Amino acid sequence: MSQDLTYEQALEKLDDRLKVLEDGNLSLEDALKAVDEARIYLKICTERLEAARKKIEVRGEAESTE
Repeated sequence: MSQDLTYEQALEKLDDRLKVLEDGNLSLEDALKAVDEARIYLKICTERLEAARKKIEVRGEAESTE
C-alpha cells in the first residue's frame, strides 16, 4: 500500500510523522512506531527522487548524442 504513494503523498505523511514526534506527547512505543513509519515514507521519497533523477539523466544523455 505505501509503495503506491506518490512523492508528494509520502512527503506529506513523513512530515506528519515528524510533527507528531516533535510534539513529544507519545509513549515510547508510539514514538518508535512513528519513527518506523517515518523511515518507510523517507525511503519512498528517496526512491521517487532517485527514479526522477535517472529519467533526467537518461533524457540528458539522449539529447547530447543526437
